[in-house]
This record gives sequence, structure tokens and C-alpha cells, in this order.
Amino acid sequence: MRGADYVIKRTIFAVVTVFVALTINFIIFRAAPGSAVSNLARVPGATHALRAELEHEFGLDKPKLQQYFIYLGQLAHGNLGVSFASQQPVSHELLQALGNTIPMVLLGTLFAIGFGTFTGILAAYRRGTAVDKASVSTGLFFYSLPTQWLGLMLLLIFAGTLPSGGRVDAFLFNPTPLQHILDVLKHMLLPSLTLGLVLYGEYTLITRSAMLETLGEDYILTARAKGLSDRRIVTRHAFRNAMLPITTLIALSLGYIVAGSILIERVFSWPGIGQAVYYSVQNRDYPMLQGAFLLLTLSVVFFNYVADLLYFKLDPRIRE
Repeated sequence: MRGADYVIKRTIFAVVTVFVALTINFIIFRAAPGSAVSNLARVPGATHALRAELEHEFGLDKPKLQQYFIYLGQLAHGNLGVSFASQQPVSHELLQALGNTIPMVLLGTLFAIGFGTFTGILAAYRRGTAVDKASVSTGLFFYSLPTQWLGLMLLLIFAGTLPSGGRVDAFLFNPTPLQHILDVLKHMLLPSLTLGLVLYGEYTLITRSAMLETLGEDYILTARAKGLSDRRIVTRHAFRNAMLPITTLIALSLGYIVAGSILIERVFSWPGIGQAVYYSVQNRDYPMLQGAFLLLTLSVVFFNYVADLLYFKLDPRIRE
């Protein structure tokens, strides 16, 4: 398959995937019971006329098909709408939450990639030894843990040592830029560590499996017969050819960076995308939910698209 044909095919697939996700994104929230103004029924003094006026203001009184075309038209102009809850542009709200989510999730993901890949390579190289068994057992243990439970356990373990919630210390008045950065990093450690430990197990197991398959190939035996050092064989030959499944896993991890983790952000009160999604679900805030899930969809599709292009570069068999 020629390079241009492969790229065009993957691009079309990515565009179609985004369009289908946009449609599902619109339908799924309106299929849920209630609406942005349904909670007003329990508020004293909230008349039927007031609810009808708000539904008209939010466009919820229009037929669903008309709402769908309005939604697509706004997206075509880069307009994600206005939040029902805060009356602020959705793009502004999401960018602010995104600025909090990305550093926290990126730190945990980088930890998982580095530490998990290292332990996976080590486990494969020392297959059948105590090192291998310890790496696999530890990886399985963290991979199987519920994220929110691990977060709560870390809160109990580090209570009084590290901040238990929020992004900054509310009692740190007029901090210097360095003090502010250190304060944010201090608050970021526990949520990032929670995410990193769960992902670490996945990276360890995938890397070990890929390395074991590669180390059993004939060219590895040939390299050993030539007298190449074990370090050169592992780093230059085995790991390079084991990068395909690892590349896919990294792409999936980076794709979910935008979404963060709703459970982790709830446990640690981290003001990111996950926290915004949680409050939007409570408030039936359709524009915020649609904007957040659109952001998630685009990030996942984009990084998978990048992974497909890297596959084309790394695996000569795809080019044939």
C-alpha cells in the first residue's frame, strides 16, 4: 500500500468517526431523563411560565432535529455554545478546566510510560526469575485496582503530609511565581500518582508481552550468535521491534489526557475536565457536556490517527 493511499484512508476514517461521535454526543444526553430546567420544579416560586421561558431561551422547546442542525451549524463556526449553569462560553470554561487537567494527567502518564516500560523490559529480559514474577504481580495488582479506591488509600496514607484536595492552597497569600508553581505541584502529586500507578501496571504487562515475543525471534538468536552484548540486543533490536503495541498504548493514553479521570478529579477535588463533566451531568448542562465529550473524541481520534501514521513508519509490512 502506497503512503498517500494509506494516509488518505486513515484520514477519511478519522473524519467519519468524529462525525458519528458528534451525532451520538448530541443524542445521548437528550435521551437522559430531565433537562437543564427540570430541577426548577422543586424550587419554591418557580412557575411553569418561568420554566417555559428558560426552555425557550436555551432552545430546548425546539424539535430535536432542529436542535441537532443548530448544534452542527454552531460547531461549523467554532461555537460550542453557552453553559446553561454559568452562562459563560463553553470554550472558555473548557479551556480553563483543560489547563488544569493536562499537567496533572500528563505527569502521571509520563511516570507510567517511563517506569512501566522499564519494568516490562526488565521482566522480559529476566523471564522466569524473581524479578519477573515480582514485576508481573505488581503490575497486575495496580492494574486491577479501582482508581477511586487507590486514590482514597493514598489520601489516608499521606494525610497531613501532602494536600488532600484542590489545586492551590487558599491560605497562601501573594505567593511568588516559584511558590505558586511548587504549591500546584504539591497538590498535583497525589492525583498524578494515582493515575500513574494504575497505568503503570498496564504498561508493564504490555511491554513484557511485546518484548517476550520479540526476544524469541530468529534475528535475536543471530545477534547473540554474533556476540552482541545483551544490552545492545535489548535496546537496539528487541525493544525497537516491540514498539508497535507500546505505541498504540501510548496513543490511547495520550488520547485520554484531555478527559483526565472523573473519579480521580472527584476524589481529589481537582478542578479539571472530569470535575466539569461531573457538575454538568448534575445540572443537565448540555452545551458543557457536548463540548467536553467533543474534546475527548477529538483527542482520542487524533492520537489514534498519529499512532496509525507511526505504525506506517515503524512497520515495513504495512507499506508492502
